[in-house]
Amino acid sequence: MFCLVLHSHLPWLAHHGRWPVGEEWLYQSWAATYQPVLRVLRRLAEEGRENLLTLGVTPVLAAQLDDPYTVAGMHDWLGNWQLRSHEAALTPRRGQSGSAATAPAALRELGAREHRASAAALADFEQHWRHGGAGLIRALSDSGAVELLGGPLTHPFQPLLDPNLRAFALQQGLADAKQRFGQRPTGIWAPECAYTPGLETLYQQSGVTHFLVDGPSLRGDTSLGRPVGASNVVAFGRDLSVSYRVWSPKSGYPGHRDYRDFHSYHHATGLKPARVTSKHTPPERKSPYDPDRAAAALSEHADDFIATVRARLTEEAARIGRPAVVVAAFDTELFGHWWHEGPDWLELVLRRMPEAGITVGTLRDAKNQGYVGSATPIPDSSWGSGKDWRVWAGHGVQDLVQLNAEVADLAITAVCKRREQIPHFVRDAVSDQILREALLCLASDWAFMVTKDSAVGYARDRAHKHAHAAREIAAAALSGDERRARALAHGWNQADSVFPALDSRLLGVGSEAVR
Repeated sequence: MFCLVLHSHLPWLAHHGRWPVGEEWLYQSWAATYQPVLRVLRRLAEEGRENLLTLGVTPVLAAQLDDPYTVAGMHDWLGNWQLRSHEAALTPRRGQSGSAATAPAALRELGAREHRASAAALADFEQHWRHGGAGLIRALSDSGAVELLGGPLTHPFQPLLDPNLRAFALQQGLADAKQRFGQRPTGIWAPECAYTPGLETLYQQSGVTHFLVDGPSLRGDTSLGRPVGASNVVAFGRDLSVSYRVWSPKSGYPGHRDYRDFHSYHHATGLKPARVTSKHTPPERKSPYDPDRAAAALSEHADDFIATVRARLTEEAARIGRPAVVVAAFDTELFGHWWHEGPDWLELVLRRMPEAGITVGTLRDAKNQGYVGSATPIPDSSWGSGKDWRVWAGHGVQDLVQLNAEVADLAITAVCKRREQIPHFVRDAVSDQILREALLCLASDWAFMVTKDSAVGYARDRAHKHAHAAREIAAAALSGDERRARALAHGWNQADSVFPALDSRLLGVGSEAVR
């Protein structure tokens, strides 16, 4: 069995900057990935196809796809995309000189192509997305086209998280999925595929039956799922030999010369006019993008991937003496946002894989159909660089590790002290906002961005801003200034209103939890 797993995630971006990092990141990903990928899945589901892939949607991304503010912002962004396409299409014949990709004739062709794409995106959005993304995702799940994976609320790096907040974030994340999509997932994408011994106990207590780790966590033997510890929870391993065929730290299909270049912009309009051409060609010398050349490469790469999967399944089955499973897993945002042609490649693969005689299923299918071997110990690990925790706990982010520990301790202390003052059956907006800000501070994205030298200033600012909010509200609350604590909680909630159902009364401390 072949299992394709997509992990959809962005941190909370609403009200926290627009460009170059902030809401623009969300809207670009929405237009380039979430719309076309869900359109592909919807089209296949309407044909009656089932068990296409396993789709992870983190609670914090799902919340943004449903938020009225971001839904309105996305509609505006799509309109702006159309205006930018008009600007390129109306380039004067004797306009600016430059590379072949930005010559007037090439820009007019680019503008016409982008106009068609933006018009189609607007029509799709107005028909399917104006009330958010939950309905679309729920429909795909209800039809059996996909299995949904859940996860902790704000995508925290669980091994470094206080156990009380770890349990709260996971259980509330699963509850959010139940409320949003109509079902509580039994599978999860653990943030960053991070694992530490004992997590399986929390998973089993939370109703999780299976999760994903990276291949090296299973010492490269990903041919079967593996029960973890003494639990009934099964870990499936990402097959790197297959996954890296598509995208790896050094290579993969998206770098092919005929695909649209992600990094080259026409700065007057923000549109992307060039193809990769070569890895060594400077932006000003890249060739114009040609959709026909890209389509030919897509077909070739879809067939290559299917052949790779078939060979790997045959090889692994022969090695273990029984039918094997191959799991390929990727960030969903690769398909469209980073790799313009990615959604079309997905559709080709999902259509051609069964035609090639390969059984396609979800992780739940693999577990239920017995693609499970014997238990194996899993070490501290992740899918990050080095396959350990260095990205989120290395020397360059020790200040964030310390900040996270302090904020977690502060939040738990403040919530516990307020419990002593407020009847347990009363909802407390102050405690709720302290926890909300703490969990936003604890998102794994900030350390990742710092370690990878990607928008470092924005990442550090976001972590410290949420830490400041939690500290400010907690200080007022612990000093007895209830009026100020409530005013601060309300003020911060204007920007950070994610997860309105978050209920601090459900935070367990030790064996205590308000039920």
